[in-house]
Amino acid sequence: MKKNRLAGIFTDINILLLLGLALFLLHMFTNHQYGFHQDELVVVDNAYNLDWGYVEYPPVTPFLTRISLDIFGLSLVSARMFAALAQSIIMVLAGLMARELGGKRATQILAAIATAIAPIALVEGATVMYVTFDFLWSVLIAYFVIRILKSGDPRWWLGIGAAIGLGMMTKFTMAFWVAGIVGGVLLTDARRYIKSPWLWGGVVLSLLVFLPNMLWQIQHNFISLDFLQGIHARDVEMGRADDYLIEQFVFSANTIVIPLWIAGLYYYFFRQDSKRFRMMGWMFVITFMIYFLAQGRSYYEAPAYPMLIAAGAVVWQEWIDKLSIQKARLALGVTWSALVVGTVFAGVIALPIPPINSPLFNAVSEVHDLFTEQIGWHDMVKTVGDIYADLPAEENARAGILTGENDEAAALNLYGGRYGLPKVISGSDTFWLRGYGNPPPETLIIVGLEPQYINNFFAQCTVAGTITNSYGIENDLSNPPDIFVCRKARFPWPEIWEKIKHYS
Repeated sequence: MKKNRLAGIFTDINILLLLGLALFLLHMFTNHQYGFHQDELVVVDNAYNLDWGYVEYPPVTPFLTRISLDIFGLSLVSARMFAALAQSIIMVLAGLMARELGGKRATQILAAIATAIAPIALVEGATVMYVTFDFLWSVLIAYFVIRILKSGDPRWWLGIGAAIGLGMMTKFTMAFWVAGIVGGVLLTDARRYIKSPWLWGGVVLSLLVFLPNMLWQIQHNFISLDFLQGIHARDVEMGRADDYLIEQFVFSANTIVIPLWIAGLYYYFFRQDSKRFRMMGWMFVITFMIYFLAQGRSYYEAPAYPMLIAAGAVVWQEWIDKLSIQKARLALGVTWSALVVGTVFAGVIALPIPPINSPLFNAVSEVHDLFTEQIGWHDMVKTVGDIYADLPAEENARAGILTGENDEAAALNLYGGRYGLPKVISGSDTFWLRGYGNPPPETLIIVGLEPQYINNFFAQCTVAGTITNSYGIENDLSNPPDIFVCRKARFPWPEIWEKIKHYS
């Protein structure tokens, strides 16, 4: 009887849920080591200024962040809670996809863990950024597509439509995932669903979910498209897409699991008994080629790997089943040992665990700047607070703060209350939309702009402070380092505001 009760508790789905819970707790206990990343600060600022859209992205990520902040208060852990939960759900979905494809319990566990240890997945679970939830909706769509291809039940198109709508309300690259779905339908036997009212019902549902942001874009002359074009051109010029191919093997999915996702492609394209799932393969290939040809960032394709890993895990299971007992044990030992190695490597690279300025921290900072860009915000705000406090009393009430970038503005808004700082203005992204205030400031504290640029707009500027941090870490925040106090605008403020508009 006791054995039966345990069997009832440790079902396949419950084991996947326990794995998801373990990943969630890992993030919750490790994600408070440093501070907010520069992109997170903008998300938090937008969360405190809810709208149906922002220049940088649609509204879902700030909305979810606001819920968490209102419930649990402002902290790194609370702001990042839904991001950690999203990656935990993705982990479970990977296991469920393997189950739908015929995978046994060990296969489901393998798919779940192999998905969770992708460096990009760990990064997105440890920081609250719009790409996190885009990842979730994309994997959820892949799961729904597998369900509809397996069951033949067209009602799953409603779930696909809802997830697409949420994806478009999160990140506009969902449109390329939709292109993969459309291509997959047209190139496979899934064409039969074109005549299904459920498919078109899903299309309508996706449009209804996306409608609020669409109306916002219309009201703001599709400013987000202008933003995306500008940011894409900047990324291409900086060479940020140059490593697209190599990063598919080391970042979008863990290097250890390369055999799994390659086996997944084989499963979808070349096995006759899995022909009904061929649409999944085309979804991967089409999106992969779109991003490659358009010079997209490597992590845009990351949400496509869990469905490959799930299928690859099934191929692995079938291979293991054909081996002798001795060889099967050896293969299992090698597989799980490799998974442990991959987990440790990805955790060291992606999780904010190493103490600041430790050898490990410095080594990881040579690989990426995710950790260094979380340091120094409080120091910067304190410096600006001291400068503001030292202004002559007659200027204080008419003083404002102008920043070069939206992350600096967001940090000053978030932490500036303790120093009595006014709301910050910036020519960057959504801050530009919010304007320069009425009446406009007469004296400005300026952060993050070069003196040659500032002198184009103000006749009298002096250095009032320097951005440093207590750890001596060099990052974007201290470039440029000087903080200015400026007076005597050379142009009317509407003219200045049009000239300083830019995208970050």
